[in-house]
Amino acid sequence: MKRAQYIIVSVVAIVVLLLIFGSQMFYVLKPGERAVIFKKFGIGLDKENVYIPGFHVIAPWNDLIRYDVKEQKSEETMDVLDKGGLSINVDVTIIFNPFYDKIGYLHENIGYNYVSVMLIPNVRSSVRAVTGRYSAEEIYSTKRGEVETGIIESTRIALAEKNIDMKDLLIRSITLPATIKEAIESKLQQQQEALAYQYRLERETSEADRLRIQAQGIADYNRIISQSLTSNILKQKGIDATLELAKSANSKVVVIGSGDEGMPLILGGN
Repeated sequence: MKRAQYIIVSVVAIVVLLLIFGSQMFYVLKPGERAVIFKKFGIGLDKENVYIPGFHVIAPWNDLIRYDVKEQKSEETMDVLDKGGLSINVDVTIIFNPFYDKIGYLHENIGYNYVSVMLIPNVRSSVRAVTGRYSAEEIYSTKRGEVETGIIESTRIALAEKNIDMKDLLIRSITLPATIKEAIESKLQQQQEALAYQYRLERETSEADRLRIQAQGIADYNRIISQSLTSNILKQKGIDATLELAKSANSKVVVIGSGDEGMPLILGGN
């Protein structure tokens, strides 16, 4: 009888403990979540052991610290200065998440509000540092790709040092004062027109050179032919032509040219 009472009391005690401490002992981490444990009576924050999605049981006196490690997005609009001190408005979108295995260090150094405390200030600092190396015209047009690459690389390095993984950074827009923008666009248009004119000029020059070379070739050909046609060669050509005509079976008339050296010619025939 006493044994049965002991078992009943033990079961009741276990049930009561589960009701009291169950919410502090049993945890389910969803996909996209990671967690670390803070051991009050032990080493404190256990940064090395990161809990993955699934069911976990921990001692009720320990605290489970849960982090969302899915990719997140933050959009920022900021005013920065170019290297000449001109104010430029830049809109950026940054995509990021904490490093899965570093959430313990992130929590120890920064905490849950790492986006406002660490991410946004570092993005702003990187954008200002990079744009400050270029002129407004370079940022707006000629070196925009280089500026974007510089901002991305600078921001990724700065955030990685804080245990934040930057997946991508997109510059949505770069806005200049209206007068500066119009001046730059006018200059770019003039440059395009100058390039088009230079292309036409080079094409026409090339065509003139081609015609000049062609004419020179024809002139050289005529000069060589003229120099090679001596009187003896012309006589021989006439004789050869007459002999060829004489071989024809058709009747013909032979006309002898005037002078002692007149060449025989064969005219007409049936």
